[in-house]
Amino acid sequence: MPSTLSETALSIAISQLGVHEQGGQNRGPEVDQYLAAVGLAPGYSWCAAFVFFCFKQAADQLGLVNPCPKTAGAVKLWTLTEPICRITAPTPGAIYVLDHGGGKGHAGIVDQVGGDGTLIEISGNTNSAGSREGNAVARHTGASPEEIHGGRLLGYLLLDLAAQGPSALPVA
Repeated sequence: MPSTLSETALSIAISQLGVHEQGGQNRGPEVDQYLAAVGLAPGYSWCAAFVFFCFKQAADQLGLVNPCPKTAGAVKLWTLTEPICRITAPTPGAIYVLDHGGGKGHAGIVDQVGGDGTLIEISGNTNSAGSREGNAVARHTGASPEEIHGGRLLGYLLLDLAAQGPSALPVA
């Protein structure tokens, strides 16, 4: 059973594998929930909203304040996260953030890191080919997030480094 915020968020992400958009681009019962979690109506790109949703659910389960910034913007997720959470190497449960230029990006959660450095990740608003504007929650394997989704890796965020108990701050 997961015990840390990141392990619990990863478990939630795994439970969402196979969710697909329904009824139009960036739409569907689960996709609408991800977007609502960050205060947006249906129809927006949702990879970072998916990440927030997973960490919000995990924080609620563990009675923690959610340190994940409430945003649907991947690059904004990077800039708003406390710098103490930035790490240089992937680890299960860490968030990776990619910059595709022009304010566009992609974010997901590291699932596994192989002994050879191979990365397995889970992200929303993707597809089997690794698009950053797809239609599903999917798992991909590659040497790095950039190899899978393109863009430039900004880094990894380990939110356990900022997770606090419920008395510290109001729950987002």
